[in-house]
Amino acid sequence: MNSEVNHSYVRSLLNFMDASPCNFWAINTIKQMLKANGYSERHLTQPMNDVKAGEKFFVTKNDSAIFAVKVGKKPAKETGFKLIAAHSDSPCFRIKPHAEMAAEGGIVRLNTEVYGGPILYTWFDRPLSIAGRVIIKGEDALHPETRLVRIDRPLLCISHLAIHFNRAVNEGNKLSKQVDMLPIIAKVNNALEADGMLLRLVAQELEVAQENILDFDLMLYDTEKATTFGLNNEFILSGRLDDLSMAHAAITALLEARDDDATCVAAIFDNEETGSGTKQGAGSPVLANLLMRINEAQQGTFDDFSQAIARSFMISADNAHAFHPNYAGKYDPTNHPALGGGPCIKINANCKYMSDAHSAAIFKQLCLDAGMPFQYFVNHSDVAGGSTLGNILTGQIDIEGVDVGNPLLAMHSVRETASVTDHIAMIEVMKQFFS
Repeated sequence: MNSEVNHSYVRSLLNFMDASPCNFWAINTIKQMLKANGYSERHLTQPMNDVKAGEKFFVTKNDSAIFAVKVGKKPAKETGFKLIAAHSDSPCFRIKPHAEMAAEGGIVRLNTEVYGGPILYTWFDRPLSIAGRVIIKGEDALHPETRLVRIDRPLLCISHLAIHFNRAVNEGNKLSKQVDMLPIIAKVNNALEADGMLLRLVAQELEVAQENILDFDLMLYDTEKATTFGLNNEFILSGRLDDLSMAHAAITALLEARDDDATCVAAIFDNEETGSGTKQGAGSPVLANLLMRINEAQQGTFDDFSQAIARSFMISADNAHAFHPNYAGKYDPTNHPALGGGPCIKINANCKYMSDAHSAAIFKQLCLDAGMPFQYFVNHSDVAGGSTLGNILTGQIDIEGVDVGNPLLAMHSVRETASVTDHIAMIEVMKQFFS
């Protein structure tokens, strides 16, 4: 067995993935990691004028985004902020209200809606379950209680149509998100048994009265565990590697940060897969507001904050596409990011990424200083690429930065493939940034 498989960073990632079946659970897992390493929780509703040099704290937004801060001993106007951004969400299926759909034969399906852009057919014929958050009656209407829920066993399956009813299925199969992708949850004797089935299950799991459940954000997830594979266990196979692997790398690097002078921040946003346009997304002012409050706690003026941003640098970490040998024609002719080739610097002529020659050079030097390889991801010129956190964040903060990410195969599949050595390398480079 390859010794890298036993590397603590890889073991930690696999455990992190298994503990994080959706965005809410990912943030909860990160909270536990931070608390175990001396970070305290602050709340955005409370004053922050007492933030002290050397303090380690975190805040959350919507239970699905988290911002962890290691406050520097020097004012930010002198050192700038060191920022790493990633996101907590991944493409999946969200359960709609009044979800139970009883069909002929007593089969009960759940009505779902597609979140983001998953590869739909990879979700067929797998053991699935439910995770997310549930909102329960609180002390008054404006202060309900939030509880996380996870059904930790196979509960559902999206069953495919047999090939005998569609002989051309392997030649291309157009799928309806509303018709083809509904998961089976139960068989009942009559349709009345289906009514309220989901809420009864959730109430039982949380040990609360069903009538006290006000609403929920529930998603499907694949119950198979994250694992390594390959002749030498050189690959990682898991759901949600995009972008939880980068979130894990960012938090791990922050926990080992050695720079005591500069304020170091790991910002894990939500809703990148749907455009980042939410209060907890990269398109909101949530991070800018937090940085301004830290600056004010350091007795800084608005001019001081502007100086701090001018001296700051951000690594926007969202996974890149690895070269797939079966589909060479889909890739740029001269830039083939390889699994195991190191972190990718993401470049786009139309500014879909925030990288430019200057910021790319900074990241390359960080890689060299850390003794780690690097490579480039550039789209084939006939294939439009998507944007990510970096250029969206610059709409809120005029900060210099670079878009990077480890290469993946089958991005947005229910199971994505990454490289063991790439994950280790990314953490080492991020640690170098925070040193």
